[in-house]
Amino acid sequence: MSMDRREFIKVAGLSALLGVGGKGAFELLRPGELDAFEGQAPENVPAATPKIRWAITIDVRKTDNSVVQKCRGVCDYLHNVPHFDNPKDEVKWIWGDTYEHAFADGANEYMDSSLADLPFLLLCNHCDHPPCVRVCPTKATFRRPDGIVAMDYHRCIGCRFCMAACPFGSRSFNWRDPRDGLKDRKLNPEFPTRMRGVVEKCNLCVERIDKGLIPACVETCPDVLAFGNLADPNSNVRQILRTRTSLRRKIELGTEPSVFYLV
Repeated sequence: MSMDRREFIKVAGLSALLGVGGKGAFELLRPGELDAFEGQAPENVPAATPKIRWAITIDVRKTDNSVVQKCRGVCDYLHNVPHFDNPKDEVKWIWGDTYEHAFADGANEYMDSSLADLPFLLLCNHCDHPPCVRVCPTKATFRRPDGIVAMDYHRCIGCRFCMAACPFGSRSFNWRDPRDGLKDRKLNPEFPTRMRGVVEKCNLCVERIDKGLIPACVETCPDVLAFGNLADPNSNVRQILRTRTSLRRKIELGTEPSVFYLV
């Protein structure tokens, strides 16, 4: 993507102001191992049919702490998500939280207490109108034609504008070297690690979807989560949404999330 001198100075100035180092925003696991995102700038993403919009449904009444642990465990392994003891440094792709926190602006004090006490699985909502994409100065975060809000770590300068714009708290910033949080853990050599100063989030297992597979969390807990094409009236998710009452987070903001919570 070409960039004129004024745009370059603006981006470079933001990088310096926010203390981003001179290193690239991305680093491979080891020499010779697969770089899953090499050359994947937004303009190079293969065009997808506009008749596809991927979505996930999550059955809240079937969600418990074991489901949260299973989903987070498989996600963290497949995407080499670091673990840190300090909450400030925590990196989250998928996690569990209470109804009160997940729907803080629309919490119903009279709702069934059994539902209110259940954990809600939270992740990037892969919105139809993602504000994070609009504010990214380098197009490091972008929306694919199939609705997935993806990231190119090569382009991320760590400005954190996307974090400020995301109303769901779905993005994490690597304040520390992520590899410090991957020590003594088995790594997935087919997915790249990140570097300090880079934002990351759930990518809906785009590397699996592009191979014809479903997201790992859905495969791990198929009784709780479902994945399908929201644009297809006959798809599994459309059939589920026709028969079940569902919630979406902060729908009043107009971002049109693609994650539906079945209640």
